[in-house]
Amino acid sequence: MASADEDRATEQPGLRERKKRQTRAALSQAAIRLCVLRGWADVTIEQIAAEAGVSVRTFRNYFTGKAEAIAAGHVERMLRVADELLARPAGEPLWDSLLHAVLGQFVPAGAAAAPAPHHDRWREGVRLMLTEPALAGEIVKANAAAQQALAGAVARRTGTDAEHDLYPKLVAAAVAAGTAVAVEHSLRAEETAPLGAVLAQVFAQLSAGLPVP
Repeated sequence: MASADEDRATEQPGLRERKKRQTRAALSQAAIRLCVLRGWADVTIEQIAAEAGVSVRTFRNYFTGKAEAIAAGHVERMLRVADELLARPAGEPLWDSLLHAVLGQFVPAGAAAAPAPHHDRWREGVRLMLTEPALAGEIVKANAAAQQALAGAVARRTGTDAEHDLYPKLVAAAVAAGTAVAVEHSLRAEETAPLGAVLAQVFAQLSAGLPVP
């Protein structure tokens, strides 16, 4: 029988990893929030660290700058999508499970209740932030990491191999592209397009095999 010390040694790496993930997420959320509300040029690493309640040294232990911190938010969100996918009922159709998992992270409960003026300001801030050239390369890297994580979850869910089988990689790429298109469409639509409704439309078309309109 394992001793208490051995049990703690087994649990500790998982606990440390969770705490690191929480710190990364807090820093990324702080960077996004400040850059959206204040503008890219008016936000410093010192302000981001203070907003997240950590030191600048801690920030630099995780990220090289604002762009990497912001892009990391996408990876973290897709990691949570992967976690939610694996938690969905085993008998649920894959694309239904994926839609529920994505909506849970991209349209959290209560998001639609935000006042319209605040929502409009946030949309405009996100739109401006995403035009920053410094973000482009980091977003490409974040997308690759996000797809890899999601492909692993799809493989576990479908009994396929994330490294050698094409299917989980294709599904992950389709989900990543579909969510990106939905977010862009929602942000850039002339009239407010609720993200949840756009995501539902995207996944309906993906699950149907993208029939020609």
